[in-house]
Amino acid sequence: MRYAIVTDTYTPDLNGVALTLQAYVAGLRARGHAVEVIRPHPPGGLASESDAGPVRVRGLRLPRYPTLRVGLPVQARLQVAWRAQRPDAVYVATETLLGGSAIRAARTLGIPVVTALHTRFDLYMADYGLRALAPLALAWMRRFHGGADATVVATQALAAWLQAQRIGHAVVLPRAVDCTQFDPARRDPALRASWGIPPDGLAVIHVGRLAAEKNLPLAIHAFRLLQQQRPDARMVLVGDGPLRETLARAHPDLVFVGARRGEALGRHFASADLFLFPSRSETFGNVVLEAMASGVPQVAFDLGAASEHLVDGLHGARVADDAHGDAAFVAAALRLAQNDADREAMARAGRRAMQRLTPAQVAAELDALLAAPRARAASVPVRQADRHAHRAA
Repeated sequence: MRYAIVTDTYTPDLNGVALTLQAYVAGLRARGHAVEVIRPHPPGGLASESDAGPVRVRGLRLPRYPTLRVGLPVQARLQVAWRAQRPDAVYVATETLLGGSAIRAARTLGIPVVTALHTRFDLYMADYGLRALAPLALAWMRRFHGGADATVVATQALAAWLQAQRIGHAVVLPRAVDCTQFDPARRDPALRASWGIPPDGLAVIHVGRLAAEKNLPLAIHAFRLLQQQRPDARMVLVGDGPLRETLARAHPDLVFVGARRGEALGRHFASADLFLFPSRSETFGNVVLEAMASGVPQVAFDLGAASEHLVDGLHGARVADDAHGDAAFVAAALRLAQNDADREAMARAGRRAMQRLTPAQVAAELDALLAAPRARAASVPVRQADRHAHRAA
């Protein structure tokens, strides 16, 4: 089979969407399929020539995100390329002008199309002070995904939300985590020492973009309170983004290590003792699985990956996303910081849970979806997602 993946972000970009797609491409190629990746060329060139699609796409830089580029529409050029070498299915990963042009090109040629919902743009509007634009974001999402045979989501809660909003035809495709990259065995005492952590100290970590939608002030507030009880605690922020300089100036004692990937990211995760994940805008949140696989208990809201995989009290703390959520998040962070024995038990349980999620199984499910997207979309039971609907609302 020949598949085309259309996206505005891909390796060497460092974000959840890019890393998820990289795993999808590797998994499909391992199953013997030809996969072309159509994406804007980054300033430094592609990471691999095998990731070059049949069409060179120009991109525009995003304000406040200079490392990311949004592709320009290339419908006519895609139609020419796909007539010459027709893909069996097209997977459109990002809801932009490039993705929209790919949907139209595939529809013109009668090629099955699968879209993915990786980002709740309606929630992002509120995070950036543009709440009034949320209805426009929803209208765009409804129109975009309405042109596809199926829309991939990572959780049952998000599938229910899509159905309630009349957006696309949801199919739940679980995420996996690489338990060789994210492994408690990668814990590194020398790395902890470089953070200023004493041998029995507490390393509190956050991994992700340093941006408004990540709700970082709540994580820092929780850390400041637990620091009063545990003076040996240090907070480490792994990632980069538009808020890094502002946060570093306001909190010079926090450890900012920048973006990390591969084995280095695995070492940073495994060398921590507690992961604080305060985001309320995630459609999934791969870092939840990565922390569990690394044996790091966490505090997260009852959304996305945490809703599906994090058992409260067994793997960490899962906090209700309601009017009392901030206070509950802080209380959970203080509770876990004080109880070393509970964290050790949670670390073992989280690791065991993640060893059941294999990338090969996810690749097989994606392969089946791309081979027959309409049939898979029609088979999703509405009532199965309904019980989670309140979590995505």
